[in-house]
Amino acid sequence: MSSPAEVLPPLKTFFKPIFYNSLPPISKGYGTACLLTTTAFQLGLLNIFYIALLHEYVFKYFQVWRLFTNFFFLGKFSINFGIRLLMIARYGVQLEKGPFERRTADFLWMMIFGALSLLVLSAIPIFRTPFLGVSLVFMLLYVWSREFPNAQINIYGLVTLKAFYLPWAMLALDVIFGSPLIPDLLGIIAGHLYYFLTVLHPLATGKVFLKTPMWVYPYIVFITRLELQHNLSSPCMRFLGVSMALLLFIPLLMLGRIWTYTGEIPSKF
Repeated sequence: MSSPAEVLPPLKTFFKPIFYNSLPPISKGYGTACLLTTTAFQLGLLNIFYIALLHEYVFKYFQVWRLFTNFFFLGKFSINFGIRLLMIARYGVQLEKGPFERRTADFLWMMIFGALSLLVLSAIPIFRTPFLGVSLVFMLLYVWSREFPNAQINIYGLVTLKAFYLPWAMLALDVIFGSPLIPDLLGIIAGHLYYFLTVLHPLATGKVFLKTPMWVYPYIVFITRLELQHNLSSPCMRFLGVSMALLLFIPLLMLGRIWTYTGEIPSKF
C-alpha cells in the first residue's frame, strides 16, 4: 500500500495508449479483465452471483466456469478496488518485466498454479470465499516481496519498511480498516507455496519439483501473436476485437441463468 507516487507513473502518462501497450501481456490482460468485470457489475450488466465460486453449484449443477470466473472480480469500485488494481499494475508488472522477463510461460504458470492452489484451499470450510481475485493479487504481492526483499516501501508517507515485510503490513492494514482477513491470508499461503517449490526447495536440495508444463507454451505463442496483431491493427479492428470478446460473455451469462437453481439468490449478492 505504497503512496500513489510510488505505485505508478504520473497520471497523464497512465492514460497514454503507449503506456498501456508497453505493459507485459499477462499482467495487462488480467488487470484489464478485472476492470471490465467490475465495470460491467457497476453498470448493471453483470450479476456477480453467476460468476461467484459456489461449490454446491459447481458440483451439483456442473457450473464449472465458476472455478475460473471468480478470479476476475476484485470488488465494486472503491478505494480497495483501486489499490488491488494498482498492485497488479506495479507488482505484477515488475515481476513480469524483472525476474520473469523472457519467461512469460513461467509467469503464466505461476498464476495458474496460484489459482489452482487457491481453489484447493477454498474447499476448506474456514477458507471458503466466493471470490478469489483478491487472494490471487495478494499472491503476486507476496512473490514480489520475496524477489525484491530489500526494496524500500513507503506506506502513506508514514512508515518506510523493506518489501520483505510488505504482505504482512498490508494484511494488518486490511484488518485495521475492516477488510476480511481470509483473502489476504490465502494469497500469502499460495504465494509461499509457489516460492518454496520453485526457489527455496531447489536451493536446498538441487531438485525442482514444480516446472512449467509444456502445454502452457502454446498459449504464450497465441498471446504473443494477439499482442502483435493488436499493436499493428487499426482502431477499428481493436474495437471489433473488444466487441467480440464481450460477446463471448453473453452465452456464459445465459447458461448461468438457465442452469442456476431457481431458489432465491443469497442476500450477500
